[in-house]
Amino acid sequence: MSFTENIKKTFNAVADHLLAQLQRGEDANINLNAEESLFVRFNGNKVRQNTHVEQRTMGLLLQKNNRSANLSFSISGNIEEDIQRADFWLAEARKECALLPEDPYQVPLQNNGSSDSTFKGQLLAEEDVVQAITTPAAGADFAGLYCAGPLVSANKNSKGQSHWFATENFFVDYSLYMGEKAVKSVYAGTHWNQDEFAANLAQSKNQLSLMAREKKTLQPGAYRTYLAPGAVAELASMFYWGALSFTGYKQGSSALKKLADKEKSLSPLFTLRDNYGLGLIHRFNSLGELAPESMDLIAQGELKNFLISSRSAKEYGVTGNAAEAYEAPRALEISPGTLSREQVLKELGTGLYLSNLHYLNWSDRPSARITGMTRYACFWVENGEIVAPITDMRFDESLYDCLGENLMAITDFAEVDAMVSTYESRQFGGKKVPGMLIKDFKFTL
Repeated sequence: MSFTENIKKTFNAVADHLLAQLQRGEDANINLNAEESLFVRFNGNKVRQNTHVEQRTMGLLLQKNNRSANLSFSISGNIEEDIQRADFWLAEARKECALLPEDPYQVPLQNNGSSDSTFKGQLLAEEDVVQAITTPAAGADFAGLYCAGPLVSANKNSKGQSHWFATENFFVDYSLYMGEKAVKSVYAGTHWNQDEFAANLAQSKNQLSLMAREKKTLQPGAYRTYLAPGAVAELASMFYWGALSFTGYKQGSSALKKLADKEKSLSPLFTLRDNYGLGLIHRFNSLGELAPESMDLIAQGELKNFLISSRSAKEYGVTGNAAEAYEAPRALEISPGTLSREQVLKELGTGLYLSNLHYLNWSDRPSARITGMTRYACFWVENGEIVAPITDMRFDESLYDCLGENLMAITDFAEVDAMVSTYESRQFGGKKVPGMLIKDFKFTL
C-alpha cells in the first residue's frame, strides 16, 4: 500500500472515530497535513545530504459552549495507536474549552460539501536522482536541493463535510556559482522531464558566463528596468503581507488602503487574481470552505476584492470568500500582456535587466513603498544588448508607481514560481507571474 493510500485509510479511520466521540453540544473540525519526501542536497555538484522525511499532522478544532480550542498532534499511520492519541487530545481540547472565555466571533461549523482529488506524478526513481541532476550540471559549481514525493491535505467535520487532496511533485531549487558570482533558478513540476531540466541548466550556465564580465557600478537614480518573472515573483510576494487582507484594511494596516479608497490607482495593464485552476493548491481552507475557482483581486488596476475569512466576515458584518484566517492569496496569478520574449531586450533598450530581487520589505506601508536589493543575474543593457553585470543595488519604489503609470508592458509569457519552502514541512502553493517592463524604477544605493 502506498503512502497516500495508507494515510487516507488512517485519516478516515481516526477522524471518523473522533467525530463519533463528540458529546451533545460539541462540534469538531479535523485537518490533516502529510508528506513523504526525499531530500537530496548538493554542493559542488556532489551529494552532501540525503534523507527521507515522513510526517503526518492532525489538527483538531473543538467548539463547545461558544468556545473554541485548537490543538495539533502527530500520528504514526498505525490506526490503533493513532486512535489512542486522538482520544487523548480530544480530552485535552475539552479541558481547554472549559478554561477559555466565550469567542464572540466564533464561526459555527457547517457542511461545505465533499471533494476527492488525487494527482499522481511522474517522479525520478530514487536511484536515478543523482545522475539525472549531476550529469547535465557537469563542469559547473552546482549547489541546491532536490525534493520530491507525495503531499496530502484533508479535512472532515462533524457536519458531514469531507475533503481530500493529494499530489506528487518535485522541485530542484539551485544556484550555479563562479566564485562570489551566482545565478539562481528553480525547476519544478509533477512530471520530471530530463530535457527540460537540462535546458533550464543551460540557460543558467549562459547567464553565469555573462556574469564573468567586469561589473558595472551605477549611481543611484531612476532607470528603465525589466523585471524577469523571478523578480516579479519576489515583488508579488509583498501582496501576501496583509496588503489584500480585509482585516488589514479595516485596521488600517493594508498597503493597498489608498487603492481600495480610490485615492490611488494602478495601471490598467495590471490584473491579479487567486486562481485555483493552476492546480498548485486545493480550494478548501482549514475550515473546509471552498474558495471560488478564480477571483479577481485587482482587475485592470482597480481593487475588486479583499480576501475575507469567515471570522472577519462575522466581525465586520460582510460576506466572506473562504479566505484563510491570515487572508492572503494562496494561488496568486498575474495576467500576462503582449510583450514577447524575443522583444524584451529591444523594448528595454538601455537600462537594467533584473533576474531576481531579495530582502524585500515595506519601507512606507501606507504609500505601498517597498525596499529591497538586486540579486544574482542582474545586468546593464545598452541598445538592446547585455553589456555587463551590475554591482548590487538597493531600490525603494512604490507599487503605485512601478505598477501604476510607470508600468510600460507585461510579457505574453508567465512562469510558475513554485513553493519551495520546507520549514517544518513541505508546502502547497506557488504563483504564476509574467515579466514586466517599468519606466523609472528608483534606486537609492
